Amino acid sequence: MRVAALWFPDWPIQALQETAVGACAIVSQHRVVVCNAPARRAGVRRGMRVRQAQAVLPELRVEEANPDRDGVVFAEIAAGLDAVASSVEVLRPGLVIVDAGAAGRFHGSEAKAVEMLVDAAARAHLDATVGVADEIATALIAARHENLGAVVPAGGSREFLAAQPVGVLAAEVSLGCPLDVVDTVQRLGVRTLGELAALPLRQVTTRFGEAGRRCHAVASAAPDRRVAPELARPDLGVEEVFEEPLERVDAAAFAARQLAARLHATLDRAGLVCVRLRIGAEFEGGERLERIWRTQEALSEAATADRVRWQLDGWLSSARAGDGGGVLKLVLEPVELAPPGDSVLWGAAESDEQAKRVIARVQSQLGVDRVLQPRPAAGRGVAERIELVPYGEQRDPAPEGSWPGRIPSPLPASLAHPAARIRLVDASASDIIVTAEALLSGEPAGLSWGRHRYRVTGWAGPWPVDAAWWDPNAAQRCARLQVVGENAQGQRAWLLVWAGGRWSVEATYT
Repeated sequence: MRVAALWFPDWPIQALQETAVGACAIVSQHRVVVCNAPARRAGVRRGMRVRQAQAVLPELRVEEANPDRDGVVFAEIAAGLDAVASSVEVLRPGLVIVDAGAAGRFHGSEAKAVEMLVDAAARAHLDATVGVADEIATALIAARHENLGAVVPAGGSREFLAAQPVGVLAAEVSLGCPLDVVDTVQRLGVRTLGELAALPLRQVTTRFGEAGRRCHAVASAAPDRRVAPELARPDLGVEEVFEEPLERVDAAAFAARQLAARLHATLDRAGLVCVRLRIGAEFEGGERLERIWRTQEALSEAATADRVRWQLDGWLSSARAGDGGGVLKLVLEPVELAPPGDSVLWGAAESDEQAKRVIARVQSQLGVDRVLQPRPAAGRGVAERIELVPYGEQRDPAPEGSWPGRIPSPLPASLAHPAARIRLVDASASDIIVTAEALLSGEPAGLSWGRHRYRVTGWAGPWPVDAAWWDPNAAQRCARLQVVGENAQGQRAWLLVWAGGRWSVEATYT
């Protein structure tokens, strides 16, 4: 198999379709999600807050993210590729893959087919690069190579990938490699894809799970799925014939939502998810158009509706320009199906998408702030470093800082009940207290917790607590102490807090 990937850098900005964009950034939730080359040269980066980016570059043009515009404009671009290749798949707006082998055989050579693809995608004020390789993932990386693209010789994928930095795995979302996993791999000292491919697959999978297996497969140039193959599958397609032809975009959007809901209800009953979808439409003039969308993750109902809406909008715009009439029939056909991924939600194995739907339903009934998820927070103590936020809500990351006096890693596994009081004694069975100088009155030798007795084998601290003076409960805490004890049942470890003249357990280690 030979695959050609056509990539339009910074597509949301190119989709503005203006003669001179200049330094520009696309923002969402007050953060930069895409910026073009002039903005990057000035120091603007993805993830920056808008005000920070504008401070770096005052003349920066800021536009709100508009996925509908990106999808509709790209649907028109992708339509021009059908004259060159029969097997065309859209991975996302701004990125498309083609069966270069089939196109090369039809047009006489691979080089000729690639040249024709670039010409077919050429538009005024649009930039595109192309990458060709034996695998889909390698072609995607080759398309980004030095922002110029590259043609990897047949059989040369591993040699080409070996010199690529590990960071390229997270540069393209369609590769399916999570950013946090890629960052961790880099922090562990793995710099290139060649070094990652040389690691044993079992150890990588044990450490990083399915995400690690995916990263290793890409780095190793593992055989990938073909572009647009016809696979044996059950007939789960849905269609809608309209009494009145659809000519308006709003009517098409409504039809897209309805048909997407029907499709996913059918998939749910079959216990399957769709990773490749064919969208087909018949027009008044007798013309029939099709487009295949491929995703790394299973398509959700909302994602399906979005892609159908983008495609219909692009087709209707072309139909109006060519007087092709409205849409008479709309067909959604899953081309590639898969079992849902396993995800544990309150003891039941469900797919991620099913879990999200359940959570959304609970939030609609009980309120958004009644379904919470933990996230890391800033602070010195254990409870302070965990924050519960409404599920799905995006908040600014915890502020960075050294936080002098914070509990060192590893953190305890669980918080204890605040009433869990214990007694700490020295070798003479005298109670140990924390003095005014924040020192222990003796060396810990034994610990009692209810009916349990432990011999202290190690301890660290105390760490004075002098924070949150405005909180009466927090202000009573004076110091924290880590203690390890053992008895006939085994060894345990605790984080103790000295408050109100007595010791209590704040958290436990496992």
